Amino acid sequence: MDREIYQRYRASYKDKEDIHTKLMRRYKDIPSWWFYFLLAVTLAVSLALCIFLNDQVQMPWWGLVFAAAMAFIFTLPISIITATTNQARRPIANVCFKTYGYMSMAQAVSFLNDFKLGHYMKIPPRSMFLVQFIGTILAGTINLAVAWWLLNSVENICQDNLLPPDSPWTCPGDRVFFDASVIWGLVGPKRIFGSRGNYSAMNWFFLGGAIGPIIVWLFHKAFPKQTWIPLINLPVLLGATGMMPPATPLNYNAWITVGTIFNFFVFRYRKQWWQRYNYILSAALDAGVAFMGVLLYFSVGVENKSLTWWGTSGEHCDLAKCPTAKGIVVDGCPLK
Repeated sequence: MDREIYQRYRASYKDKEDIHTKLMRRYKDIPSWWFYFLLAVTLAVSLALCIFLNDQVQMPWWGLVFAAAMAFIFTLPISIITATTNQARRPIANVCFKTYGYMSMAQAVSFLNDFKLGHYMKIPPRSMFLVQFIGTILAGTINLAVAWWLLNSVENICQDNLLPPDSPWTCPGDRVFFDASVIWGLVGPKRIFGSRGNYSAMNWFFLGGAIGPIIVWLFHKAFPKQTWIPLINLPVLLGATGMMPPATPLNYNAWITVGTIFNFFVFRYRKQWWQRYNYILSAALDAGVAFMGVLLYFSVGVENKSLTWWGTSGEHCDLAKCPTAKGIVVDGCPLK
């Protein structure tokens, strides 16, 4: 992977231009100082928050610098993987570090994905940059305003035990971000994945992830005539499983079906179709999911209704209301 990253980096400057790059030369490129200016402004504002509002942010200035350095180092390798796969007891400080470190890298990868799609669609780079910049400002402002309004208008929002049984204000998406801050910033990883936790065995998967590519490489050396062995990509095979906890089996059945039909049969028998329409199909599927999400919300979600069909039957399992560990007493629950 290190060699591939280095080769891709050099190729971006020295390799022969493809047809897409040649066609995009007719547009003015984005000046580098646009990016440097935005980086300087955001870092300055973030440093000001960490220094002058440290009681609220709880993260020291050096934590911000470290998070920014992590985002800078991992953006390139994570971008390559994404392009290939197409995927201190202070909780508030932990959330801030995650925002400036991981979320900055994730947004950078998403930014590059949009530029890649615009490159294939022959959209002027400056227009792409301005649309993304304006969209980010509008989305951030509107999201903050809506969140502030909901927190002050919906009573007991995000509190399952105080909300009515069918209330839509349980905040399942925000709960994931909150749980991460509790696990890593309040409880601490040692009590979850360390020697004092129940999930310490999961650390062995780091060893498995390191050994996996070596095994594929050894098989390739042992059977060099089998051209399909080098095509085994473990980030593709294993990376998607990270979405299994919130997703349902139906999502993966549909993904496997579409991916197998289009990428295997079309790539095998109509390779030119794959080269022409692969990114278009990806964009169309993403747009279809976004459109149907909005349509379902305004058609049934607003009235707190739901659709039940064979694809959703048995897809949901309610969380346990009573503790499963022995010796914990909760009113209304049997004692283990």
